[in-house]
Amino acid sequence: MFFNIPTLFTWARIAAIPLIVGVFYWEGASPAQQNWVATVMFVVFALTDWADGFLARRLKQTSAFGAFLDPVADKFLVCACLLVLVHLERADVFVALIIIGREIAISSLREWMAIIGATKSVAVHMVGKLKTMVQMVAIPFLLFDGTVLGLIDTRVWGTWLIWASAVLTVWSMVYYLKKALPDIRARSR
Repeated sequence: MFFNIPTLFTWARIAAIPLIVGVFYWEGASPAQQNWVATVMFVVFALTDWADGFLARRLKQTSAFGAFLDPVADKFLVCACLLVLVHLERADVFVALIIIGREIAISSLREWMAIIGATKSVAVHMVGKLKTMVQMVAIPFLLFDGTVLGLIDTRVWGTWLIWASAVLTVWSMVYYLKKALPDIRARSR
């Protein structure tokens, strides 16, 4: 379904992108206020990723469109926030290139595998889910860019986590390519 409760949550993640980016152009707000608002918004909208899947199953409102839109919304949200973080000099451009490049490559691979009828070979795997989870923790740390409870330097932790997610990103890409390779070879003959 194009519009039901779960897909509205997914659409909300896409609608959040200009809002999160816009926070950093908010005149009259201090950098600390901008960081706080962007962090809260990211966390709230990232939680809709869990909520939409839960509600779709619970309300029996799963759909092919929802299954398509959900990962697209995640990728848009992560990529937009990465670009903001690179612009704010809180994330390395190399990390952003790894993560965004992988998303483009694996999305293209999945599209091709769907065309040749081999989608099972690139089905979501635990390493991909772990990569997403680490990204969803790293990004708000980097957006916040401060100290929590006087102990946790979120830029330091966020930097370590975003690099860890880059490693997981490469690992997951290699995993999916290896899984798809037999089907690719079979179709190339």
